[in-house]
Amino acid sequence: MNDTPKFAVIGGGSWATAIAKMLCVNVTEIAWYMRSTYAIEHIKLQKHNPNYLSSVEFDNAKLKLTNDINEAVAYADYIIFAIPSAFLSGELEKLTESLEGKVIFSAIKGIVPETSLIVGEHFHEKYDIPYENIGVITGPCHAEEVALERLSYLTIACGDQKKAKIMAKRLDSYYIKTKISDDIVGTEYAAMLKNIYAIAAGIAHGLGYGDNFQALLMSNAIREMKKFIRKVHRMKRNINNSAYLGDLLVTGYSVFSRNRMFGNMIGKGYTVKSAMMEMSMVAEGYYATKSAYNLNEEYKAKTPIIDAVYSILYEGKDAKQVFKKLTDKLD
Repeated sequence: MNDTPKFAVIGGGSWATAIAKMLCVNVTEIAWYMRSTYAIEHIKLQKHNPNYLSSVEFDNAKLKLTNDINEAVAYADYIIFAIPSAFLSGELEKLTESLEGKVIFSAIKGIVPETSLIVGEHFHEKYDIPYENIGVITGPCHAEEVALERLSYLTIACGDQKKAKIMAKRLDSYYIKTKISDDIVGTEYAAMLKNIYAIAAGIAHGLGYGDNFQALLMSNAIREMKKFIRKVHRMKRNINNSAYLGDLLVTGYSVFSRNRMFGNMIGKGYTVKSAMMEMSMVAEGYYATKSAYNLNEEYKAKTPIIDAVYSILYEGKDAKQVFKKLTDKLD
């Protein structure tokens, strides 16, 4: 691995844009792959992404923009994937360039639907990437607040602490504070699960539940998350750390949370299809709910909140009735 590694960002959405912004503070050049040729040409001319975080202005001298994923992969030593998990397999099918020797960091908050694996496990099992070359970038951190340069915190998890430190250093700035972790599996599952709980928080809000219930819901959610992750991957971890509890809270409460917004629409009576059509961004928690529910059929963790969200989104049950029963299961 080079002493001065090269970086690539895969994705054209808000989180990919935020990561590109963070990297450009500390890196002289990055490759940035996005499917939209219109967005690429717009950035070249206007210096900002026309579709996401349009207030962020880029120095084009630092960007190697491409709509060829193979060009971005060939360029970089460290590759950050920041696309919705539902679209990951489709993008990877375009790969002819080898991932051998590359360091893969996931900034994806979800499970790959085709394999029901978190992203790190997907790369390990399907592309033979060793775990020491796989990492996770997690919050609590909303892309919109990165654009506004509001103080935010990131946790960088990787089995190889040196690689975690390299990534953390490249993302650190006066408004981004970073810490490293060795809990790759736990932080990635937490990033996936918190989106489900944010949908639950949104549904509760849409149904008219107040702050008192929201606080109770989040309190139960962190305990439920702990039980689920411990079943999947047992190791010593503090579930109250920011990568777990902090990320859950910001996603459950923030006005920027697309999963909370999606849940709020469901609570107000929207169908899943109509809520998805109205949103301009993907709510990862919708896909994560089905994956987590199916996965838990094997692990048998007690997950009344996940079960409630699943019954509403995938079984078409009435949200008001489901949450009325859920309130009796929480404490």
